[in-house]
Amino acid sequence: MQTEDNQVEETKIKENNHLQVPLRIPKIKKRTSIEKIGFFGSADVDPKHPLYREVFKAARYLAYHNKIIVNGGGPGVMAAATEGANAGGGETVGVTFYPKDMPEFEGRYYKNIVDKEIKTANYIERMFGLMDESDAFICFQGGTGTLSEWATAWLLAHLYYGNHKPLILYGEFWHDLMDVVIDQFFISEKEQKVYKIVKNEEEMIEALAEFEEELKARLETTK
Repeated sequence: MQTEDNQVEETKIKENNHLQVPLRIPKIKKRTSIEKIGFFGSADVDPKHPLYREVFKAARYLAYHNKIIVNGGGPGVMAAATEGANAGGGETVGVTFYPKDMPEFEGRYYKNIVDKEIKTANYIERMFGLMDESDAFICFQGGTGTLSEWATAWLLAHLYYGNHKPLILYGEFWHDLMDVVIDQFFISEKEQKVYKIVKNEEEMIEALAEFEEELKARLETTK
């Protein structure tokens, strides 16, 4: 019988002679600091795009300050995050999926070379792996894949509120988007406390520092 600590049976899936790394569903946050930062955003931007350069700079700063950069191992924002982390002398983790019959999914990008790769069996496992591996998330501009990742991370922050993984929404466009979401959906005040909208690297740094202070304060109250 399944225990509460092992809600989902861990299985090892063998595909194409590669042993898949077993994954658990995202779990409650128990760390005392924010060490791993997940990057979400478009797979379709190239190195000349302003967004690519912005992501590179953000990842470089975080890696230089000893944060581990986590991404989906694909092109675009994901590749920019890895390149930035490498430039900052930091570590990288890629949670990947090698699709067979999914023509609109970018899959693994050969130039996105991470220090640690976690291979998953499908898109859903990959997304939950990204949630599990990260302590916080930075969401940049992207497409429907980014929307699914952002919404899932936001939902989990709501469900685990008090022990949640915070989100940084990077870009001024998020103000307009969140205004519509809050106006048209039933969004509580607590759900609005788990994220911060930033417009540049300086505000990202401030937001992350505030989230780390909030985490520290929560841990003090639970001692």
